[in-house]
Amino acid sequence: MIPIPQVALGRQGLQVSQLGLGCMVMSAMYGTPDQGEAVATFDRALELGITFLDTADAYAQGANELLVGSLLRGRRDRVVLASKFGLRRTPGGATGRFGRPEYVWASCDGSLARLGVDHLDLYYQHRVDPDVPIEETVGAMAALVTAGKVRHLGLCEALPDELERACAVHPISALQSEWSLWARGIEHEMLAVARRLGIGIVPYGPLGRGFLTGAAPHVAAGDVRAADPRFAADNLEHNLRLVASLRSLAERLGVSPAQVALAWLRHQGDDVVPIPGTERRAFLEDNVGSLAVTLSADDLGALDGWFAAGAAGNADGVHLRDRRR
Repeated sequence: MIPIPQVALGRQGLQVSQLGLGCMVMSAMYGTPDQGEAVATFDRALELGITFLDTADAYAQGANELLVGSLLRGRRDRVVLASKFGLRRTPGGATGRFGRPEYVWASCDGSLARLGVDHLDLYYQHRVDPDVPIEETVGAMAALVTAGKVRHLGLCEALPDELERACAVHPISALQSEWSLWARGIEHEMLAVARRLGIGIVPYGPLGRGFLTGAAPHVAAGDVRAADPRFAADNLEHNLRLVASLRSLAERLGVSPAQVALAWLRHQGDDVVPIPGTERRAFLEDNVGSLAVTLSADDLGALDGWFAAGAAGNADGVHLRDRRR
């Protein structure tokens, strides 16, 4: 395996590994993971030089933070730890968005306790609360920085004007949005705004929630992807044709489809740090291998042609408020 470079995320001094690890799937989100294999995968990620870890209080209702915290004991100083607040199940079972200052502070304290750490390196608002001015939410997040509980701030799936208004309150180091060959909405406007403001880009779902690994994943009962229209039968045939094109290019290059998909993102700029999630060592090592894959101008042109419109079933705009993770 090649060494994983460290890159800047934003302009505030945050340094992270060029490839991160999304820890969400190590808990019961995409079905029930093999916990032994998940632990081995986490350990292997640190061995390989992945320093950027991503979790959230919404993942498995806090259980993912508890897991990550238990695995980090004695190794906290080796990682850049990111978590999120702002999504919560309501009594009726729906997912609500919360951004009031008192909620921000309580959520941060809860995450720190579950993770067993005294600070977060990066703290995101998971989704913007439409009922709370973003200036109030980011003001509370900035106060967490002053208090030493958080080092850097981020936003997830923010709209252009929200990003502008947030940066007027406190520098934002990272924008986390869905971005991959099959989800291209960030390219329409948000990418240019974020780069103008000096904000690093953290794509989640960089492998199309497993789709861009080469075949449609099996979506079992309880899997959060079951509600994703991109996996629905009426879109599946079209999306499988896209995967077949990706697979053909990967075979020609002698690499995996996932490596091509991640290499395509890396070619989008040095400010792009994907966080593919996996709980299996074989997939992790395949993902890290993408750092050695170089795509030619012709390869990039072919991919952009095939995937210009993204996947069938994408929402009309990646920033719609009903998007869920």
